[in-house]
Amino acid sequence: MRHLLSIMMLSAALAARPDDVFPKPDWKEGPDPLSSPLAVRGGILRFAAFQPPKSLNAYIDNNSYTRQIFDLMYETLLNVDSVTTEFTPGLANRWAISDDKLSFTFEIDPAARWSDGYPVTAEDVKWTFDQVMAPTNATGSSKVALSVFASPEILGERTVRFRAKESHWRNLLAVGMFEIMPKHAFEKQDFNRLDLDRPVVSGPYVLSAVKEQIEIRLSRRWDWWAGDHPSLRHTMNFDTLVFRYYLDNENAFEAFKKGQVDVYAVYAARIWANETIGEKFDKNWIVKRRVRNHRPIGFQGFAMNMRRPPFDDLRVRQALAHLVDRETMNRTMMFNAYFLHRSYFEDLYDADHPCSNAVSRFDVARAKALLREAGYTPNPQTGILEKAGRPLRFQFLTRDGSTEKYLALCNSAFKEVGIEMKIERKDFAAWMRDMDAYNFDMTWASWGEVIFRDPESMWHSREADRPSGNNLTGFKDPRVDALIEKQKNVFSITERNAIDREIDALVTAAVPYVLLWNLDAVRLLYWDAFGMPDTVLSKSGDERSLLGYWWYDADSAAELKAAMATGDMLPHRPVLVDFDTVFGPPGGQAQRPVPTGHTPNP
Repeated sequence: MRHLLSIMMLSAALAARPDDVFPKPDWKEGPDPLSSPLAVRGGILRFAAFQPPKSLNAYIDNNSYTRQIFDLMYETLLNVDSVTTEFTPGLANRWAISDDKLSFTFEIDPAARWSDGYPVTAEDVKWTFDQVMAPTNATGSSKVALSVFASPEILGERTVRFRAKESHWRNLLAVGMFEIMPKHAFEKQDFNRLDLDRPVVSGPYVLSAVKEQIEIRLSRRWDWWAGDHPSLRHTMNFDTLVFRYYLDNENAFEAFKKGQVDVYAVYAARIWANETIGEKFDKNWIVKRRVRNHRPIGFQGFAMNMRRPPFDDLRVRQALAHLVDRETMNRTMMFNAYFLHRSYFEDLYDADHPCSNAVSRFDVARAKALLREAGYTPNPQTGILEKAGRPLRFQFLTRDGSTEKYLALCNSAFKEVGIEMKIERKDFAAWMRDMDAYNFDMTWASWGEVIFRDPESMWHSREADRPSGNNLTGFKDPRVDALIEKQKNVFSITERNAIDREIDALVTAAVPYVLLWNLDAVRLLYWDAFGMPDTVLSKSGDERSLLGYWWYDADSAAELKAAMATGDMLPHRPVLVDFDTVFGPPGGQAQRPVPTGHTPNP
């Protein structure tokens, strides 16, 4: 009856205009098709993460692992279907879009509760929005998508309306998918320094213990208000999630082999190729999987700060790109396991849309010519290139010792042409402070991608000087700005992709990063004590998506323990897991596109 009343209240609030109300009357909530009915609740999963967060408030700490923890504690107004990517109810059980596509009204589910028993209200939504948009709060990357909206209007205790200043395809995504926080719990605190040690949350997990610089422990909430929803059954199965922090991949891998961590995502080709050997691997106590799904492909590279010399000169950036021998590094250090980037939007290209971006291949002669064009000549005493008496030197800011073998090869080529690079290593917290303030010359940056690609936060000129933003390199180009503005009103993803390819061509030609390499699969190692769906991971997720779908399997854990005690072998599991083979291609479409120039090799 309360649910019916809430729908009637929302309909009354919308009676003034013929808005489109969702979900549609024929919509029915059903089980998540990627979850397994065999899943049981209980147990613990210890997950290897990297670098302790500077804050557990993901609005302040723009870090993927912080976001993972934050999203387990705080929910959004809408959810996204795991297969179709259509919007489904979250904290809001009903929503409406006005005819002019500028007003978005949400009715919060009357059952939605904070962990302290208070209801989730429209006041919480408005307060969170206002805190994110407050100029004094270091929420730079989150401000971008929400900046098109005025502060929301409260229409009732559970009804809130957002009004956009302009039409944009992402508007519903922006207001429907930002995490809502409890006003009554945090309004007296500084949003930049929220105390989340004992937080009030709405989501399936709550922070239960913190060991500074070591681990964060989350406990599943048995009283989670949405826990019995059909779409959430057989998900969020672990009683306890432990995020253990390690300074680098090497330390994490050693801890994993000792059984201190249950699952380990392999980002080093050497580990995957040469170090998954020995009794634990040979007898299948540790399982090795390579999962290919529809995970959006991001990019990584050496970010050059275009706000300052010498990287404010395109010819210098082009020269640096010609001095990084990616082919040799991939062949000699990474077992040819990676494809070499030629795009910032790799998965927008396929046989029907080939990538025509120019590739910066290793070419010392071309680099020297570019530097001469830029006005650099060698100092006869030092051999260092100079321009107007200023040496061509810069600092490479790194946070990981494992990168230094790659930098050593680069530095050899730099020295050959007369460039002086000094490597400065900082811990992750100090590195992040410098990134927030854009206080660097060059650094190694890796970016993930999302299903709904939006180039604005990273490539629009107005984001180049916003502190704590994603436009790390300070990229500015009025042609790119115009294309970003153009795609805002394009609601066809096919047409937006075409515009994004135009953006990609311009960005690639400007060389804000020395693009490096990437992988089209997730490489996983785990102790054979867990149950999981046949797809292993979600349709579009990386290794972190397993937290929602795996479960602790007591029988498998007992068999593992017995095998380790007797030296017996466990059953072998196939290494390659292809999502489309297991689940079927989406809508009968062709297989996912493979990044240009790369042939999958399981």
